Amino acid sequence: MLNFSLTPEQIELRDKARRFALNEVLPVAWRYDEKDELPLHILKKAWDEGIMNLTIPKKFGGQGRGMLESALVVEEISAACSGLATSIFDNSLGTEPLLLTRNVQIKEKLLPVLVKEFKLVCFATSQPLAGSDVAGMRCKAEKSGDDYILNGTKYWVTNSGVADYYTIFATVDPSLGHKGIAAFLVEKGWDGVKVGLTIPKMGQRGSNTAGIHFTNARVPAENVLAQPGEGFVMAMTTFARTRPIIGSFGVGAARSAMELAVDYAKKRRAFGARLSDFQAIDFKIAEMFQKVETARLLTWKAAWENDSGMDPTISASIAKFYATEAAFEVVSEALQIFGGYGYTRLFPIEKFLRDMRLPMIYEGTSEIQRVVVS
Repeated sequence: MLNFSLTPEQIELRDKARRFALNEVLPVAWRYDEKDELPLHILKKAWDEGIMNLTIPKKFGGQGRGMLESALVVEEISAACSGLATSIFDNSLGTEPLLLTRNVQIKEKLLPVLVKEFKLVCFATSQPLAGSDVAGMRCKAEKSGDDYILNGTKYWVTNSGVADYYTIFATVDPSLGHKGIAAFLVEKGWDGVKVGLTIPKMGQRGSNTAGIHFTNARVPAENVLAQPGEGFVMAMTTFARTRPIIGSFGVGAARSAMELAVDYAKKRRAFGARLSDFQAIDFKIAEMFQKVETARLLTWKAAWENDSGMDPTISASIAKFYATEAAFEVVSEALQIFGGYGYTRLFPIEKFLRDMRLPMIYEGTSEIQRVVVS
């Protein structure tokens, strides 16, 4: 039988994340959006609270939580700021290749460190001219004995400006396409590794995004996560396991925009009545609620498939493109209810609109998700 009820432990975790979002994230979200700067101390507090690195297995000292728990946490934080939710969850994205690798030594070395110390891990497949086309990457990994030498640039890398470790995907031969891609764990401060300036963005400005450039950077054999030919599968498997959480970014932001619109409609008067007394407004709100509920169910389904050991690829893509597109629609309709005020910075709706344009692009565009499903 189907059962959509959460366990007491999951409810406790969700409520902890909600308190964190209200007490820590919401008070600073708009200030750091204005500054276009990541508040690193908020990520440290998230680590302190135990709402980061949720999926690290217990045998490495972690909590051993599932993707559904991650979805619950991310929805709550995204309801306050999807940019900070992105940077907090990015550690799980960066860690996923470590969980998937057959390199047992690197697991045993690094995963306990992430549990005991506040360390950030980012994930890099994209390049300046290769985003959705992962197999078209040009960042070169040249064999040197048992080591590899990296040359090239990765781009659009969340948290790269503050990360301690980078999971890097590069190719031994661009002409081989996906068959040439390998994966590596690169550490901050290595010779030949340089992080670029923060990339200015329209939204999610409280989340750091930058490029990483490699000039003859040597990666020792013990830091190889996937050999050539195995890296593409690792990247795609990672996305299948993390894309449901992109849906949660949408659910959280859409939920907040809807709640703000409901509150405004009850208070704002026009033509001698409250906005909420007009059926046209009621219909907008009903459709918002339908989209939030549908997006959450699709996200939970994909997360549940992952946690049940099933292949979540199709459900993850459906959840991602539905939830992110629905979120943008919900926020846009919320702005319409606010009218001219919604277009100003006097209310938070314009930030939600800017923030929700991005999830339809990162971790595979909506178009790519349709390719996966088709």
